[in-house]
Amino acid sequence: MIIDLAGRKAIVTGSTAGIGRATAEGLARAGAAVVVNGRGNGRVDEAVRQIRQSVPGSDVSGVAADLSTVEGVAALVAQAPDADILVNNVGTAFIREYGGVADIAKIPDEDWLALFQLNVMSGVRATRHYLPRMVRRGWGRVVFVSSESAVNVPREMLDYGMTKTAQLAVSRGLAEAVAGTGVTVNAVLPGPTRSEILGNLMAQQAQAQGITQDEAEQAFLKAARPTSLIGRFATTDEVASMIVYVCSEQASATSGAALRVDGGVVRFVA
Repeated sequence: MIIDLAGRKAIVTGSTAGIGRATAEGLARAGAAVVVNGRGNGRVDEAVRQIRQSVPGSDVSGVAADLSTVEGVAALVAQAPDADILVNNVGTAFIREYGGVADIAKIPDEDWLALFQLNVMSGVRATRHYLPRMVRRGWGRVVFVSSESAVNVPREMLDYGMTKTAQLAVSRGLAEAVAGTGVTVNAVLPGPTRSEILGNLMAQQAQAQGITQDEAEQAFLKAARPTSLIGRFATTDEVASMIVYVCSEQASATSGAALRVDGGVVRFVA
């Protein structure tokens, strides 16, 4: 399959590292003009430089903006007012030792609200701007990068799981709202992935325990995701490949879907 996105402009939020960074490069390789986003100029500039180096001749630019705020999304749309493809990837998680009722009760309001603003409202606000323009043109792709935690909510990250489930509701509702317009809206659900946040956590645990990162990842899977069918963490490129496909012309019959790249962690067939 040859995916050709020449003439399309893509915005990938939270794309200085991890899944977002791999997605931005994948879209650039497919010929799209890509806008990289992150909170700081230094990391944005470095990601742009790296993608240009990896994909010679690519059209890559950057916008530094904190999308957890109204002002940050406004700054993004002011500098990149139009797009054919929007990948709502930016997000984070607070990883804790919580698990029981007493521990979950300790999660402060600030954590619930901070995750909701970044993981959910950043995508709501960006989509609110770009989606009507896609509809008017009769073509567009919106992708929410959710997580298997949306349907397999982890007790140690209940607030994170809540935001990922919310993304599925937003994605499906928007897909129904733009039915028949030539615009698709989908969600992609990665499982354990060697991305910046989880990868760094595994590296820290490996160092603390005097084991390799592969061994730390295997211990995590055994304890927290024993239903994994691939028996390893996914790579960011593997997740990005699904996202790039969903953004393509070939995926025109896929909308309103929650597409899992979870390594088989979630134990149902639908």
